[in-house]
Amino acid sequence: MKLKSLQSRIFFYGALFVSLVAILVGVSFYFTMSHGIEQQLGIRALSIAKTTAERPDVRAGFELENPTEALQPIAEAVRLQTGAEYVVIGDSEGIRYAHPVVDRIGKKMVGDDNERALQFGESYISEATGSLGPALRGKAPVLNEQGEIIGVVSVGYLNEDISIMFFQYVDNISYIVLIAIILGIIGSSVLARNIKKELFDLEPAEIANLFTERNALIESVREGIIMVDAKGLITTVNAAAYDALSIPGQAELIGRSIQEVLPNTLLPKVLETGERHLDRPMEIHGKEVIVNRIPIRANEQIIGAVSTFRLKSELDQLTMELSQVKRYTEALRAQTHEYNNFLYTISGLIQLQSYDEALSLIHDETAEHQSLIQFVTKRLQDPFLGGIVIGFFNRAKELKVRFLLDEDSYLKELPSHLEKTHFVSIIGNLVTNAFEAVEMLPEEKRMVRLFILDNGEEILFEVEDSGLGIADELLDALFHEKVSTKDVADRGYGLLKVADNVEDLGGSITVEKGDLGGALFIISIPKGGFLLVTH
Repeated sequence: MKLKSLQSRIFFYGALFVSLVAILVGVSFYFTMSHGIEQQLGIRALSIAKTTAERPDVRAGFELENPTEALQPIAEAVRLQTGAEYVVIGDSEGIRYAHPVVDRIGKKMVGDDNERALQFGESYISEATGSLGPALRGKAPVLNEQGEIIGVVSVGYLNEDISIMFFQYVDNISYIVLIAIILGIIGSSVLARNIKKELFDLEPAEIANLFTERNALIESVREGIIMVDAKGLITTVNAAAYDALSIPGQAELIGRSIQEVLPNTLLPKVLETGERHLDRPMEIHGKEVIVNRIPIRANEQIIGAVSTFRLKSELDQLTMELSQVKRYTEALRAQTHEYNNFLYTISGLIQLQSYDEALSLIHDETAEHQSLIQFVTKRLQDPFLGGIVIGFFNRAKELKVRFLLDEDSYLKELPSHLEKTHFVSIIGNLVTNAFEAVEMLPEEKRMVRLFILDNGEEILFEVEDSGLGIADELLDALFHEKVSTKDVADRGYGLLKVADNVEDLGGSITVEKGDLGGALFIISIPKGGFLLVTH
């Protein structure tokens, strides 16, 4: 029989175990009790034999001419009073003077177990087969006034009657064993249901799968995760936590106190109060992190807590990327704003009946816009980059910046195996930085130049501005640390992101002083991908 469910297995093996134990206990109890009863009967037979042998009337009976007349009534009286199967009295030669079967009086005692009593004067218990069958017997010598052995008294209980006595207890023992088995079956059923309920009705295979999936999930999360039990001992740590804590991966943290690993942690407070800590700043080994601490509850009791944390610099990078998306949105908004202003102007001229001026304005704007569209469409045939460049033209117009698309630019189409979002991020960050680099200059000196070229083997980007440029002492750290000319917090991630994207595309970055007086960034992306990575 193959049991599939956990509940049925717990019930079956539990019931089987209890049944076997109950039967084993019952059998052991039976044999123990049988041995005890047999031992007590032996002691009782010996006691009766010794008491009978020491009676004065028994001793006196041996002095008579016909001892049987005196001793037979005494033996029968003792047998009836004590419940013994037989009481036999014999002389020093083992010839019976008294016996329950009168016909056997005068004959020699059977069993060959009188030697110790008649020769050595010992009182003892023996098992032997007499004339009435196998029996448990107590033997005692009869001594005269001078201490001489003149006979023997034998008191016996037949084995057959002892067995009948034992079997009187078998029914009671059987009932007890049966009740124990029934109680064991009921208990196993209740235990199986409770265990299955505690395991949320899951089977062992399902629990194993959940455990495997849980470990895979924890390890796949980029946030550091540490779990502790109710005593504050670490139970789970993922790889990201080791990195954030700057602890070697081979160091064993499981089972250690959380305060030993993180002395400034507030997890013990969470275990004590059950309070949730969300997005709390914390410093771990000199690194700024954002921490969440949540208690783990079961049946309204706190059984542990989990802490998740991520480096603040990573969150800042995400913020920067969202900020970049916002800049793209601003570029579209600028375009909408410009066209709204243009429409308002046309509307006003028409209301003033200045139709010639309105037509001239429409012609000039249409010609300028059409020229831009035609140039971008002709020189940048990839619609993904073309749309972004047009957006930056509109943003530049709003910022009063002269945005120049180099007339030698040409890009037919981005290769399909290269991620287009990386190109968008690279151009977006560099052009946005260039706009910010010239925003403090007089309007007539605000210039930003963009050059995009596909020469067949690689894609080149050049972004140049007319700003103040980059100090020589900042060049080495430009793409490795947060560097910004703005004295504002949470800045300087743009160039880090540019470096990451260029590295992902297998390209290189060069920074020079441009002809416009400011910084010139040159990006080279091999079309084959992952051919060169230098900064």
